[in-house]
Amino acid sequence: MTILNRLPLLVILAGIGTALMLIPASYAAVLGQEKLADIFRMSALVLMVLIVVTGIASAAAPRGDTTRTLLLTVIGVMTILPALFAVPVMVALPDTGFFNAWWEMVSCLTTTGASLYSPDRVAEPLHLWRGIVGWMGGLFILASATAILAPLRIGGFELMSDAYGEDSRRQRAAARAGGRASGQSFSSSPAFNTELIDPVSRVLRIGKTVLPIYAVLTLALWIILLMLGDPGLVALMRAMGTISTSGITPLGAGTGQYSGLGGEVVVVLFMLPALSRRFWPGGGELRASELWRDDPELRLAALVVLGVAFVLFARHFIGAVEISRNQPEDLRSSFDSALVAGWGGLFNALSYLTTTGWNSGSWQGARSWSGLTSPGLILAGLAMMGGGVATAAGGVKLLRIYALLAHAEREMEKLIHPNSVAGGGRMARRLRTEGAFLAFIFFMLFAISIAVVVALISLQRIEFESATILAVSALTNTGPLAGAIPLTPTFEGSAGAAGAPWAGWAGLPDFTKAVLAGAMIVGRIETLAILALFNPEIWRR
Repeated sequence: MTILNRLPLLVILAGIGTALMLIPASYAAVLGQEKLADIFRMSALVLMVLIVVTGIASAAAPRGDTTRTLLLTVIGVMTILPALFAVPVMVALPDTGFFNAWWEMVSCLTTTGASLYSPDRVAEPLHLWRGIVGWMGGLFILASATAILAPLRIGGFELMSDAYGEDSRRQRAAARAGGRASGQSFSSSPAFNTELIDPVSRVLRIGKTVLPIYAVLTLALWIILLMLGDPGLVALMRAMGTISTSGITPLGAGTGQYSGLGGEVVVVLFMLPALSRRFWPGGGELRASELWRDDPELRLAALVVLGVAFVLFARHFIGAVEISRNQPEDLRSSFDSALVAGWGGLFNALSYLTTTGWNSGSWQGARSWSGLTSPGLILAGLAMMGGGVATAAGGVKLLRIYALLAHAEREMEKLIHPNSVAGGGRMARRLRTEGAFLAFIFFMLFAISIAVVVALISLQRIEFESATILAVSALTNTGPLAGAIPLTPTFEGSAGAAGAPWAGWAGLPDFTKAVLAGAMIVGRIETLAILALFNPEIWRR
């Protein structure tokens, strides 16, 4: 551990990722694909030599824990590591080029799950490598949230309370008295006046805490899906894609090809950890309630998911009951179809709220049953809301949405009862005031980000509606969203006639792909962290 502490975090993560290339190499050897196995082995060997040399050269370099260093490390992980992970993909698919291979790995590492390649044209070991990279990305996000973003008070940690969950008034009073304020210490707190304050130590320590639970959940879901009938690789990638919210699968965005309804029910249960950080170690300062049933993120998620499913269920069912009132057999048939449609709506609502992007086998039935011309726009709205703060989910995050709703509710109460006093405790008051203000700033930055990405995409004469969906899909790290809504991405000729329907991410121009890759990284790291780099203060020595 002492040797690791002297190495840059980027070098450590690169070494771990390169070592994991031996897994798809072994899988390719088992399948008899020796050429592909050699590609992964040689890539791992060459990259490991390069990483060892870089580690030796950088081990003695001084390293600080400044804001600049932390943020640049996170950005480096999302940009440089995909370049290393793209090497075996580029060699195995020589016609794809390095840029496309890098783009694919950026999509995987940011848990976006968008792919340039048709699933049936990619070898199974390459699919496995995509799933492993997405799984690693989810684990890094969970560890870095409390190890890197929490000390900087960004990534959602700025909403709850003053530094490290302690009341600033108590801190100031204790300082005046010459003592130390009492309060809970969290894993991200600089109260550890030892080597543990080092960012590398924090990431490794929290990573070792999160990894067992992360791996056990993945293994449990893999075994259950195997028992329900999924093939081995499909079950493994569905398990990794669900826990990491990457949505990466060798079969496209669907989930019910083999295990059917039972598999979808199990996947729904394993999506729940993406709704709140309380299911994961660390990040205790994000808990707005002691009991999970009072958690604002879980309550808001339940309201949204059940509300969307009910709307899709009830919109057509009411009319069907009126028509079939005198025909009991038609009524029963309509009721059965309504249950299937209701489940499809519920599954997809939770899937896109957690930014996983799985599509239920009953989703087409839900679309037809609801009669909505563009129900996919509902999924886009859910993806923008996102999952829990400091989880692997993307989007604006539920806690920010809750803070805005709580503030709006309080303002309405004050209109009716101007002299009323709001309750709920210090955390609730924090969310309704400073938390709502910070959430509104982030929401505006998110909206501006969408506008900028749409404007850049539109430079390539892509239709505005398509550009908007692509921007939302990239910034919320929900790659399958683009495939859930019929798009017409290009214009042909000077008359501006609509081009062919959406044919996949591979049909986009290189400039558009580069913009979307940047949007994925910005959406994963969040806009506030990017803007912090433009602060002149952090560049001063």
